[in-house]
Amino acid sequence: MKEQVEQVINDIRPILQADGGDIKLVSVDEKTGIVAVALHGRCGSCPHAQMTLQAVVEKKIKELVPGVTAVERV
Repeated sequence: MKEQVEQVINDIRPILQADGGDIKLVSVDEKTGIVAVALHGRCGSCPHAQMTLQAVVEKKIKELVPGVTAVERV
């Protein structure tokens, strides 16, 4: 599961980098399906970061990686 999540994050990363941000996978809990990510650059301090996390990152990961239940920002 971790490798699949990493691949999706690598696909999303250029979108965030285009706006001066970045994303890093912190952990994947395969029992609970919770993925932890860290947002950096502009994404780390952007007031819309939570919306981006849910509408873009979480949506795409849940869509492409079976078993993922949530994506949390750490």
